Amino acid sequence: MKRIVLYTLLPLLSVFCKNNPAPTIAPGTENPAEGGTDVTINLSKPYQTMESFAASDCWDPNYIGKHWSMAEKEAIARLLFSRSVVNGQPEGIGLSGWRFNLGGGTAQQGAASGITEVSRRAESFMDIRTGSLDWTRQAGQQYFLQKAKDYGVEQFVLFSNTPPVNFTRNGKGYSQMGAYSNLKEEHYGDFANYMTSVLEHFSREKGIRFQYVSPVNEPQHDWADPSQEGTAWQNSEVARLARELNSSLERKGLDTRILLAEAADWNSVYETAGDSSRKNVIYNLFNAASPHYVGGLKHVAPVIAGHSYWTDGNWQNLTRVRSQVNSSATAAGLKVYQTEWSMLGDGYDSNEFVGFDKASYMDIALYMSKVIHTDLVYARAASWSYWTSMATERWGHKNRFFLIRVMPSGGDYGDITQGGTHSPTKTLWVLGNYSLFIRPGFKRVDLQLNGSSHERFGSAYLSPDGKQLVAVYSNLGNTSYDAKAKIMNTQVKSVSTFTTNSTRNLQEDKLSDTAANIRIHPGSVVTVVYDLL
Repeated sequence: MKRIVLYTLLPLLSVFCKNNPAPTIAPGTENPAEGGTDVTINLSKPYQTMESFAASDCWDPNYIGKHWSMAEKEAIARLLFSRSVVNGQPEGIGLSGWRFNLGGGTAQQGAASGITEVSRRAESFMDIRTGSLDWTRQAGQQYFLQKAKDYGVEQFVLFSNTPPVNFTRNGKGYSQMGAYSNLKEEHYGDFANYMTSVLEHFSREKGIRFQYVSPVNEPQHDWADPSQEGTAWQNSEVARLARELNSSLERKGLDTRILLAEAADWNSVYETAGDSSRKNVIYNLFNAASPHYVGGLKHVAPVIAGHSYWTDGNWQNLTRVRSQVNSSATAAGLKVYQTEWSMLGDGYDSNEFVGFDKASYMDIALYMSKVIHTDLVYARAASWSYWTSMATERWGHKNRFFLIRVMPSGGDYGDITQGGTHSPTKTLWVLGNYSLFIRPGFKRVDLQLNGSSHERFGSAYLSPDGKQLVAVYSNLGNTSYDAKAKIMNTQVKSVSTFTTNSTRNLQEDKLSDTAANIRIHPGSVVTVVYDLL
């Protein structure tokens, strides 16, 4: 089994200052090649336009936002949304997207919900007995939603894991319907109208416009386990709900677009194997020859949304599956959104990942960078979202499932409603290597890295005005490499790097020489920001 070795990254500034001697290179790394470059960036070869980097407010944020101290909440919001850099250290990762969970009401049911973990129970704005709406509910989530708006987050998504429990067949937020939806036949229109009522409220009363509403989540799962809210959906049922939602949005005069269909894995967007009635989503929902076609509806976005779970075990599968996603989406005229990932799966290739028991927090963040890279470069995703923005660390999971670790006052297994503390993790900062610098409207451009592999890779992004170029490099290997780039069709005015590794969290170094070597040391993710003439 191959272990990823982490080295302390020496301050890059000392490497590039002409009057300072070169630092000692850590054992096992290689010296920079003299002359030439290993990286070529071609600004005249563009790909997709980036729209957002995001995370969700499931599940703990509602409890933290309601019960924790203002100082803790403010600090968490700053880490997620701030774009400020103070003395070379970013305050946060500047997320440009935020996903708001429209809960199903299991929190109002309490123990009767069947969901034993209290923090996994979600509130609903709808009174589950009378059907009336109470806008004071989901107050903790609303706190973080407002903070996202205040910090200037550009894109908001309202998503649903289950219809309100008073609309479901079993009266629960989890399902007993197998491969079919838990939504009662007579409530498709009611569910659609409820979602649009929420959208209307936030738009007109709070000044928060949700660009997208995502009515179904991972329809390929049965969601029979009462561990959290969820329900399966047939493609035909997704289409029926999309039609009802389209009509409701039109009646209310809202311009929100419908985001479909949050596939549980990338294979499901183009494959039929396993359950064709819930898979091959691109054909079923976006091909006019399909009886479930909804792609022509006014409010249905020309986007295929999927999750990066279960297809991330090794480089070969990462690149193969995502290349197929891009091919299928392009043929259908769709953009690609990766709307949920955390290191949920198992079966990771031992030649590419050290294993969960031995992995450091940085190892997990480095692997995340591999998933982000392949989603952006091979699937050509225009948006990339992490799953849970904050959560407790339990069962030895380390930082596999969150960006910010939150610890209740009684410890990781304590009562989250009694306050607590937080700490940023390496997954937060590595996501920040992308989210803080690649802003909405940046366009990915061609980057060629000699010797690119599952251990060393990079991608580049150009600002809309052509004045800033951002390149992000990862090194999961044991030897360093040089990311000094030949940038075609432009001149460079200044260069800064922002490094995340075992000892640094997006720390900035300004290069005094724009033609200097840029060392990407083992165990690091480095963002290079070029100001262009």
